Amino acid sequence: MTTPATPPPPTPAGDDRNLVAVDATTAVSFEDKLRVFWTKNRNAITGLCIGIALAIIAKGGWDYLGRQKEASVGKAYADATTPEQLKTFATSHPDHELGGVARIRLADDAYKAGKFAEAVTGYDQAIAALKEGPLVARAKIGSALARLQTGQAAEATKALKELADDSKQFKAVRAEAAYHLTSLAVEAKNADEAQKLVDQLMQLDVSSPWTQRAMSLRASLPASPAPAVPAAGATKDEPASGVQVKLPGK
Repeated sequence: MTTPATPPPPTPAGDDRNLVAVDATTAVSFEDKLRVFWTKNRNAITGLCIGIALAIIAKGGWDYLGRQKEASVGKAYADATTPEQLKTFATSHPDHELGGVARIRLADDAYKAGKFAEAVTGYDQAIAALKEGPLVARAKIGSALARLQTGQAAEATKALKELADDSKQFKAVRAEAAYHLTSLAVEAKNADEAQKLVDQLMQLDVSSPWTQRAMSLRASLPASPAPAVPAAGATKDEPASGVQVKLPGK
């Protein structure tokens, strides 16, 4: 006797997901909606992912090239051991920080050699290259001192006062600028101005070597005379002795 074939299990009523094509209007579950979204936008999504990956790779490559360039510039600066090589380096890297440092070194050498106009040019070029930071203040002080040697006292004094009064500057920078101003006041035998600058230094940093040096300079001048104080009972026209002085016309 032949055994009848086992009939297939009946399909549950209402389960027709395999019979009806799923689209944006028939999708019900999250999986179906996600499948429809992927089908419609997979090209754009794939392109976006590729673009992001390429951007990441490009940035990494750019950063790598930047690091290699910085390393190359640093090596070139380290290899510049003569004034001629420093000049060549500074000319080749006018906007780089190390180019500014090279300018300061060249300006220092010019100042020591008595080439003050050349030193002014070098310091000013360093200021333009560095733009900001403590080295800029260093170059500004150098430029002011070199200008003093070339007879530009007004410009030099103005630059030093700006540094000494700038609350955003480092204390050491302000103190050095105030010291040089004190030196100028002492040379002019202006005891009042020298004392005012010493007082400024005392408030700024009493322990600074610049303050101590400024105090020594100020001590080389005589003390400022105290203002005359009229005696009690004295008036403009009548001294305290009680002797009346008749002024002409009165």
